[in-house]
Amino acid sequence: MPAARNRFLTRFGVSCAGCSGWAASHQTAVNRLRSLCRWNPRSKPRPNNGYCGASMKFFDLLTLIWSNLSRRKGRVALTAIGVIIGTAAVVLLVSLGVGLQQNAESQLGGIGDLTRIMVYPGYSEGPVISTGPGGGPSTTTPLNQAAIDSIAAIPGVTAVIPQDYLQTWAIIRVGRLEGGSQIMGIGTEDLSQLGVTADQGELLLSRGTVIVGSQVANSFYDPRARPGQEPPPPPDLYDQTLNIELVKYAEDGTEIRKKTRARVVGVLAEFKDEPDWSIYMPMSDLDGYNAWVTGQRVDRDKNGYNTLIVKVGSVDEVLDVADQITAMGFQAWSPQSFVEGISSFYLVLQMAFGSMGAIALLVAAIGIANTMTMAILERTREIGLMKAVGANNRHVLAIFLGEAAGIGFLGGLGGVLISWGLGQVLNVLVLSYMAGQAVETGGLPPTVAVVTPVWLPLSALIFATLMGLVSGLYPALNAATLAPMTALKYE
Repeated sequence: MPAARNRFLTRFGVSCAGCSGWAASHQTAVNRLRSLCRWNPRSKPRPNNGYCGASMKFFDLLTLIWSNLSRRKGRVALTAIGVIIGTAAVVLLVSLGVGLQQNAESQLGGIGDLTRIMVYPGYSEGPVISTGPGGGPSTTTPLNQAAIDSIAAIPGVTAVIPQDYLQTWAIIRVGRLEGGSQIMGIGTEDLSQLGVTADQGELLLSRGTVIVGSQVANSFYDPRARPGQEPPPPPDLYDQTLNIELVKYAEDGTEIRKKTRARVVGVLAEFKDEPDWSIYMPMSDLDGYNAWVTGQRVDRDKNGYNTLIVKVGSVDEVLDVADQITAMGFQAWSPQSFVEGISSFYLVLQMAFGSMGAIALLVAAIGIANTMTMAILERTREIGLMKAVGANNRHVLAIFLGEAAGIGFLGGLGGVLISWGLGQVLNVLVLSYMAGQAVETGGLPPTVAVVTPVWLPLSALIFATLMGLVSGLYPALNAATLAPMTALKYE
């Protein structure tokens, strides 16, 4: 066998003196090359391309890479553990961030109509009019008819509805029950423009009528009830006549009261926002009550309205419209802007979680580079033999890069599977705990704790593979550039 080996290597001008100690390694390399390059030891060398050349098959390359990894199961497993930990940490932490975001957005899903923008008067500091501290008096940009017309002209705006509040305290009575809710004047006869729906009755207002929110009935109580007595059930307010008593105080502190009535023509469906606790009446009725409270006529052109409700055609246009309103000198707020802020916060949180896992992947990358460097040192003679029988630099580079990428792929696959299993366990444990907490506190339980988007495990697997590939690049280049004679003589 040594003589045959020496004759075989002599055909390529390679001396094998003193290399009897690696006959098994020689035979292993020959067998691999036969698989890799369709090599026949009895054939003549192919010009330029040696025995490999263009006949290398991709499937055979994968087979050779798998064979090399299988021969070093312990080392590969220990190296892959670092990739497993890093990948599992990235996937699990980012999934936790996505779950937190979805829970927050589901809680905010009932915040109200996302196409509404609430507009308030703008405030600015006046010029300095004295040498004393501070600036001049603050001035406001009123929400008058001119402001309404300007905002209505913004592209995407479908309606601009003025709204104002009763400027005093009111006692509302239905039979023996008393209640108190926010009384608001609205500048439209059709409340459907607000995006609300009716649970009972209609949404059309006229003089002397009101429409009440879904929670207004819950504010009523029996003032004659004895302590400890069970409270009465909420009254059915639809088609009831509300006895409204307005209260104001004279300059000397004397209490003055004014009684009026209004018929309930509609009860709103639950809106999960301000309309649920409000009583809406025509703006003309509210102006009459406020004139009685203040003792002077309401001048809307000068003082404007307290609030404008701006309806936008689609959610995608809300933030742009709000920016344009702000540029006009008004204050604008929308539930959509709050949702966007929450989304931005959780996006940063996901990036922070992912960075924590990426640190573990960086450590794993160093481990792969170290493992491949040691493997090349141990297989230097094997590399020389491969080149002696026709393998070129590209083939050697492909083999060792493939092994490094294989370690990254196996570690990434293990990390994805482990993170999925841990995610399922966390969902069961966290949701059961939070459901119990929600029962005790009366809150809403979270719908999910860990959410893994489809793109996340796929991206993590690809990233782990590429990380292994990059980590093995330097050792593989060193292996590919080894001179055959030097490699065969390596001790």
